[in-house]
Amino acid sequence: MREINLGLIGFGTVGQGMVRILLNNLDLIGAKANIRFRLKAIADLDIETDRGIPLSDVRLTSDAKELIYDPEIDILVELIGGLEPARTYILEAIGQKKNIITANKALLAVHGKEIFEAAAQNGVRVAFEASVAGAIPIVRALRDGLVGDRISAVYGIINGTANYMLSEMTERDCAFQEALRMAQDKGYAEADPCLDVEGIDSAHKLVLLILLAFGRQVSLDQIYVEGISGISPLDINFAKELGYRVKLLAIAKGDERVLEARVHPTMVPASSLLATVGGVYNAIFVRGQATGSSMFYGRGAGMMPTGAAVVADLVEVALDLGSGRRKMLVPEFSNLSINDMAQTVTPYYLRFSAADRPGVLSKISGILGDHDISIAKVIQHGRQVGGAVPLVMMTHEARESNMLAALELIDLLPVVWGKTVFIRVEENFE
Repeated sequence: MREINLGLIGFGTVGQGMVRILLNNLDLIGAKANIRFRLKAIADLDIETDRGIPLSDVRLTSDAKELIYDPEIDILVELIGGLEPARTYILEAIGQKKNIITANKALLAVHGKEIFEAAAQNGVRVAFEASVAGAIPIVRALRDGLVGDRISAVYGIINGTANYMLSEMTERDCAFQEALRMAQDKGYAEADPCLDVEGIDSAHKLVLLILLAFGRQVSLDQIYVEGISGISPLDINFAKELGYRVKLLAIAKGDERVLEARVHPTMVPASSLLATVGGVYNAIFVRGQATGSSMFYGRGAGMMPTGAAVVADLVEVALDLGSGRRKMLVPEFSNLSINDMAQTVTPYYLRFSAADRPGVLSKISGILGDHDISIAKVIQHGRQVGGAVPLVMMTHEARESNMLAALELIDLLPVVWGKTVFIRVEENFE
């Protein structure tokens, strides 16, 4: 049985999960893969706190460079997160011919091209299954299982905090701030939840999904990002009445020329599998030209699920080392142009605060019609004499630029109060 020496930088939540799984399952891993891992050293700023894990044979240090420049360490695991010093550590370790495993989606989203190129030049691997959707093996599925197919669309519920909050808002009829407080009380949301609720974390992961599915390296500023802070219980309830659920989706769609890349609240049919994904769970729906539709579902975060994904990468890289082959790195093989958000075409949900007077609907529908936007359905409840009432419309497919131009004019009407709410709709999940 071959022995592989490991070094771990970062002994926080995920690092502890990885170590627990590794130590508890050494014999199981040995039986399945004929490999015995030896955790030689851990680097962390805090080496005094007792994590309740037996580490008598493991060297603890606060200096990550000791691991980077230790010639006996075969694989280095980076679990500190953030851009720096993680980028510097990884690039230095690659320069020392060390294989890398990371869960750092933000780092790979920003500096992935530099890191993957350095790995290729030095003949080492960078594995990152844990960086997207925790325990869901979506990296392997896109890179290996679907390697022979042309992917046309990826839809991801890939932030557990946002999904938990939208689930609570849907089931409890509560507002955004109340759902956020519940998420924070349960430890699902940070004190500063911006990365999660504003869609930034999902955008980081979408960069990696696009590279895997479409072979295109995109930058964060090429992805349209909109969070869930503007979603109200009123819109969630209208969505339910119309047969939809509101989800924060990371969306990538591509043909042979153009790629769409966007993160935003989306109404999906209540009958779709994605609509049933609740709480902190993640799901990724993939459509391939040959394979059709597939959905991958599971826990997207947490100590043990993410730790398990790190261990899976350890085994895969170790097997590659033993075979003498270097498994395919993530290649950039596409030059698809990135679609301008203004050219995106989807159906829309619209909610107007309209005066309760005759002729209002005709004024609004006239402006929509002038911009090539056709109405599929109208709902108006709660007649209020002399006051505003919510007027809800579902449209057929429309171009975003046309919709924004129409809403700018509609919001100027004296019979429309406040800014119109609109949510994009995705329909095809068969």
